[in-house]
Amino acid sequence: MQIPDSSEFTGPSRRDVVLLGIGAFAVATVPFLRSGRPRLVQRSVPVMGTIADIGVVHRDQAYAQAAIDAAIRQLRYVDRTMTAFSESSDVGRANSMATGAATVITSATASVITEGLRWAEASDGAFDPCIGRAVNLWDVKNRTAPPEGAQVRRLAGHALYRTLDLGMHGGRRVVQMTDASAAIDLGGIAKGYAVDLAVRSLREWGIEHALVNAGGDLYAMGESQDGDPWSVGVRSPYDPSQISHRFELADAAVATSGDYLQNFRHGGMLYHHLLDPATAAPRRTDVHSVTVTASSCMAADAAATTVFGMQRDRAERILKSTAPEATVVTTL
Repeated sequence: MQIPDSSEFTGPSRRDVVLLGIGAFAVATVPFLRSGRPRLVQRSVPVMGTIADIGVVHRDQAYAQAAIDAAIRQLRYVDRTMTAFSESSDVGRANSMATGAATVITSATASVITEGLRWAEASDGAFDPCIGRAVNLWDVKNRTAPPEGAQVRRLAGHALYRTLDLGMHGGRRVVQMTDASAAIDLGGIAKGYAVDLAVRSLREWGIEHALVNAGGDLYAMGESQDGDPWSVGVRSPYDPSQISHRFELADAAVATSGDYLQNFRHGGMLYHHLLDPATAAPRRTDVHSVTVTASSCMAADAAATTVFGMQRDRAERILKSTAPEATVVTTL
């Protein structure tokens, strides 16, 4: 169930819940509280190719809406700065430069790239922030048939993250790539970073209890308005109207990666957006989604992208070395 824009909810009892969220998660919230107690004030906005939901528990609706405005500005900043779909973004400008040429980027983009490279090294390239050309080649939102095999093979197995260099020039952060096959794509990590920025913004406004949900990336601040941890449901990859797994979350993040939202079918095969850098093609696995909790949404986002389709022992080794607090909640 999608909740209308800029809503404040009322209703009769704790059993009468609403589902907050689009994409991988649904969150049970109490729609009614006695007059004078904090209420859930919520807004949904399109950003970063998904619908972001922000819910703030506060007595003053006007103040809550102002805090939400500030959080949305952070989401849009990341979208504007790190999208691969704009030639004016940091990522777009870097990808349009000649091989070996340096591009000045913001410190925020440099931080996300640095974290992406850390996950790439830890996973031996299972996470690669430089597979943008393969992502563009597959273009699963618009394709109805896979690209030619020769085109795919040309982009496979290059460990492209090793051809990206971050440095300083004139006191500013710069990035350059030394392989023409490399193109930055932060789709597996930037959305989590954006959620973290939104959460930080809410904290700066003095908000203690809130929820920020951007598709498959969610952070739960404090408690829901009934004083309990937020109850988060993972949507079924087989039937998104159903909840396959439910757990409680407080002051922590969760992210899900799955093959069921961005894909196409051809010749009886499912082709999805989660690519294996070793093959430059969609990962082949019987798993349809993986959900990971972590202390930050950027860590949860990168972790879920990295370990999707992995054997559990390898996934756990990577998480232990890169984000020891991260845990695989469920695979479906």
